[in-house]
Amino acid sequence: MIADGFHLVPASWPRDCAALRSVRDAVFVQEQRIAPEDEWDELDAPSRHVLAVDIAGQPIGCARLTPQRRIGRMAVLAAWRGKGVGMALLQHSIAEARALGWTEVQLSAQAHAMRFYARAGFEAYGDTYLDAGIPHRMMRLALVPFTAPAPRALHAPPPAEALLVESLPALAAAMQRLIGEARHTIALYTRDLEPGLLDQAPLLEALRALAVRGRGAQLRILVQNPETALREGHRLLPLTQRLPSIILMRQPVEEGDLQYPSAFMVNDRGGYLLRALASRCEAVGNSHAPGRAAQLGTYFDQVWARSLPLRDLQSLQL
Repeated sequence: MIADGFHLVPASWPRDCAALRSVRDAVFVQEQRIAPEDEWDELDAPSRHVLAVDIAGQPIGCARLTPQRRIGRMAVLAAWRGKGVGMALLQHSIAEARALGWTEVQLSAQAHAMRFYARAGFEAYGDTYLDAGIPHRMMRLALVPFTAPAPRALHAPPPAEALLVESLPALAAAMQRLIGEARHTIALYTRDLEPGLLDQAPLLEALRALAVRGRGAQLRILVQNPETALREGHRLLPLTQRLPSIILMRQPVEEGDLQYPSAFMVNDRGGYLLRALASRCEAVGNSHAPGRAAQLGTYFDQVWARSLPLRDLQSLQL
């Protein structure tokens, strides 16, 4: 049964080694009696890691993706087994391997765990061998990488077109246009994720299409007041749950940033849309005004740098 109460967080060894160690020490060193010198190796630093954490932010599971294109050190605390944590970690690692363009990913499975990995499509090969005194067998999964976007022709920039908005439908259409015309990235400064606007199906589909477009895709969102979205839910959140390394959210913490009255969107083709008052639909913008878009983008980057990651909004219901 899939359980609530945990979510996944991309991790790195320098920053999150204490949390990663706490899970692996409990599972491998204490529970499985693996010698510490066999557990910690030189692959930890260059590997990509992911943590599963509970609603209090405490680590409950982990996995890593090594430069040798292997999923490894996957562990879940005993109290959380059978609740979907392991499969969530595995699927996250597979998706990351695909995003890196790998055509195959491998892992070393203990005999009792082979059926679990087979459920995700892994196939065993080779003979059984001992690793740290425990029988293992190699397994592999063929991957179809994410399709890279076709290179865009290098021609004259798109014509500049003024965007004048006075109604909610016109605002949604203008935002959808800027998202659709983006090459890879969007920056969005919003008050509260704007229920009734950012949860409209066409806008969500435009954001999804941008997020899965290929390498380099990224959507950054600054949310001043996330409480309503956290309490009541928002249709954008499931997308952030599936793509936590592509759709990033932060909350401003400095008083001046929290009192900023406007809302805006900037894409990486020089398009922008600005509402002087975030509570209103009226907006001005342009499909291609690189100078003004750069000004807004610079302000966004400054606020982003001094804001905090908004992990609570990305809780995975797995």
